[in-house]
Amino acid sequence: MMNQWLFGAGSMWPWMQFWLLPLVAWELIWKGLALWRAARRGENAWFIAILVLNTLGILPIIYLVLKPDLVKGKTAAKKK
Repeated sequence: MMNQWLFGAGSMWPWMQFWLLPLVAWELIWKGLALWRAARRGENAWFIAILVLNTLGILPIIYLVLKPDLVKGKTAAKKK
């Protein structure tokens, strides 16, 4: 029955594909950026939370906004 719903005539798969693929791409981009930054900074709690929770990019965006990249500040301080 499930195969018939997914792949049968008049199934919802084309509609789901239209919305699902852009949402997956959106989540992967934000999650990847946030995981990369959390790993570089050694923030294990944030890394685990972002890795486990699927929030359509909301949690990774919050992390990226609340935790600005400090590496830029360190390199600017070294140049002075």
